[in-house]
Amino acid sequence: MRITLGVTGGVAAYKAAELVRRLQQDGFSVQVVMTRGAREFVTPLTFAALSGQKVITDLFGDSSGGEANLESAIEHIAVAQRTDLLVVAPATADIIAKLARGIADDFLTTLYLASTAPVVVAPAMNVNMWNHEATQENVKMLRARGVKIVDPDEGYLACGMTGAGRLAGQEAILAAVREALHAQRDLEGETILVTAGPTCEDLDPVRYLTNRSSGKMGYAVAEAAAQRGAKVFLVSGPTNLETPAGVERIDVRTADEMRRAVVQRFEQCSIAILAAAVADYRPAERRAEKIKKGNGPLTISLEPTADILAEVARNKGQKLVAGFAAETGHVAENARKKLSAKNADLIVANDVTAEGAGFDQDTNVVTLFSRDGRDLALPKLNKSEVAQRILDEVLRLRSVLHGTSAAKRSAV
Repeated sequence: MRITLGVTGGVAAYKAAELVRRLQQDGFSVQVVMTRGAREFVTPLTFAALSGQKVITDLFGDSSGGEANLESAIEHIAVAQRTDLLVVAPATADIIAKLARGIADDFLTTLYLASTAPVVVAPAMNVNMWNHEATQENVKMLRARGVKIVDPDEGYLACGMTGAGRLAGQEAILAAVREALHAQRDLEGETILVTAGPTCEDLDPVRYLTNRSSGKMGYAVAEAAAQRGAKVFLVSGPTNLETPAGVERIDVRTADEMRRAVVQRFEQCSIAILAAAVADYRPAERRAEKIKKGNGPLTISLEPTADILAEVARNKGQKLVAGFAAETGHVAENARKKLSAKNADLIVANDVTAEGAGFDQDTNVVTLFSRDGRDLALPKLNKSEVAQRILDEVLRLRSVLHGTSAAKRSAV
């Protein structure tokens, strides 16, 4: 999930650097927006180095010759559309007043108005400023709009006074973030095996058979599971994706390599979610030299690869196993057949020809076919949200099938 962190001009601005690290450790991607006042306390370079992303400081970028910078002029809209949560920490009395009254005179306040994402605000200021009737009225207005306010702590303040006004602790802010994103730590203590991406089956030293899988769906599942507290093994075919935070990635290339990696780690896992698009066939013979082009047709003999899903599900015991089915028609019929034939507990199926559900996209349209007979059709969603819904169904299904106590899973 993507978090935009607004840093405003208070002494506590330096604490936002540690907050970036903590959010990243929880698996969140963080982009920082700094007000002019914040830059008097901490340099943008600090946050750029920590986040690995561009730090936004101005509503309009520098332009030469008086020409408007169109990209900068609409950047707040782009950021607003891609963020999953806006966090303002520390939030000064000034920024709280602007958010409450709808004043948009810099990038952060304009972003706030342009975004429909949930908002978390962590105030930090002088005790008298915090207790002032105007500030309290502004905080009340924000709360009424659904903004999550993380009340400041009490203690010795930079101004020399003592009282409420210190920026809340990291854990309090993180708890508010998780609550706002419904990011429950309900998978703590679990070890989850996820597969993702394609496999490549060599025909000769130059050519191979593969498919169009980007790996995005499997990586989203691995990332979501780690965010929810699980230890995650990600067995990945060749992709161009970065390893999600907190995930142990095992790179493989062929179906046989993926099978060995999965079997080796499955014993340590309580849940397996096999999202990889494993090649169904491989060349019966791998040529030692490149096959030269001729004038006539070329016939290649293929043989089936190992059925990883069926093998894992056959030996699952009390573990839960989910698989994926990419179809081009008769989705429900084919998914139900696969669910039964493979002895799986859950099949995540989609029609790859449908708009928003094809290969290498950021969205997906899936139906979850569960062993207990439930079919759950999801609308078009970002793959990160699809991943969360898959994990929700996995936990529900395991509770139904094996009597897992919901009380065992604690939320933060």
